[in-house]
Amino acid sequence: MRGLDLQQSAIFSYLSPEQRVPTDHPLRSIRLICNRILAELDPLFAKMYSAVGRASIPPEKLLRALLLQVLYSVRSERMLMEQLDYNLLFRWFVGLNMDDEVWDVTVYTKNRDRLLKADVARQFFGLVIDEAKRLDLMSDEHFTVDGTLLEACASLKSFKKVDSGEEPPAPVDDPGNPTVDFHGEKRSNQTHASTTDEDALLARKGSGKEAKLSYSGHVLMENRNGLIADVEVLQATGTAERDAALMMIERIADDHQVTVGADKNYDTKDFVAEARNMHATPHVAQNIHARRTSAIDGRTTRHAGYVISQHESKRSSGG
Repeated sequence: MRGLDLQQSAIFSYLSPEQRVPTDHPLRSIRLICNRILAELDPLFAKMYSAVGRASIPPEKLLRALLLQVLYSVRSERMLMEQLDYNLLFRWFVGLNMDDEVWDVTVYTKNRDRLLKADVARQFFGLVIDEAKRLDLMSDEHFTVDGTLLEACASLKSFKKVDSGEEPPAPVDDPGNPTVDFHGEKRSNQTHASTTDEDALLARKGSGKEAKLSYSGHVLMENRNGLIADVEVLQATGTAERDAALMMIERIADDHQVTVGADKNYDTKDFVAEARNMHATPHVAQNIHARRTSAIDGRTTRHAGYVISQHESKRSSGG
């Protein structure tokens, strides 16, 4: 019998978002862990917010929404709010009922920035790592480190000469967003700076690649399950990768020996020596091209584990 294509919506619904989410959905386990961690952060939230005044967006819901944005690679806060409006899975995970109004995107971003400035995100990340260690999901011996460039939210038009004097007149095509011709102009971090993000530096990923205003992002990953053990963001200087790696190694290094795999960009005498001083064996790919002498000697290369570590390092970095 053919069913009727009724276009009129029902007035009432007796199903909650909880009933719509499958019992074996991966987000159910993630939500349980997330709620345990948020409960530990409750004393911190109590200190951050006043006991009087208009109620803000609950910080627990903010962090769940931020976690969803990362897990599903939602490219903007505006699109995240749109998803929260009609996506039942997202509503359930964040903790919104069917009739709850979705937040204004500006209100959401301002409240989120408040949590980030209070370093709540890093504490949340640290508790996630503690939970992974409690469940025996993280190795405390073998790690891999790598870095990448994070494009800054600043236009190349804002990268102007320092102390250049008066600004030249804007072209008549668009005074608010004038056309700029960089052809033939020498631009460097020593003579120029961004007027909208003074910490962003001009950098490029490799030879032949375009230069962009960027930051340098770094990840330390344990090799057993590929979980992130630490993160660090620095200015995009020539030594940022090695500086960040040493900072993260120092935080994990203990009285027991650890190994750290990395690509050939980390093959310098200073990095290798400093890592060994921190009880970390650097399983770094040897940079023996262009008549260079590698800082990795037979103390490391004679072990079979060095070859395995290089394979894991290339796999984790996409090489």
